Amino acid sequence: MSFQAYLDKIEEKTGLTPRVLVEQAKGKGYDAKDVKAGVICDWLKADYDLGRGHAMALVHVIKNGPGISAKHVGSKGTHSDPSDTLWLDGKATNPLQ
Repeated sequence: MSFQAYLDKIEEKTGLTPRVLVEQAKGKGYDAKDVKAGVICDWLKADYDLGRGHAMALVHVIKNGPGISAKHVGSKGTHSDPSDTLWLDGKATNPLQ
């Protein structure tokens, strides 16, 4: 599953775009350097019933922004993404889909 596919599934499951969830996390202070991934995963599980894999994808965005390594961009593997920048504003408006 590509990184973008994880974010799209999060949107399907929660009804919220990744950007909305990132803003909620920032409002809770979860973007601070000292906040551990487990704390964010626990919040996402409790409030949105997200599993660890999906939560960790969102943790990456909360902590690092929408940029990802170009390693898998355009690759033939299962984790291939079309861009090194993730779309956070909802899959229906993603120009790459």
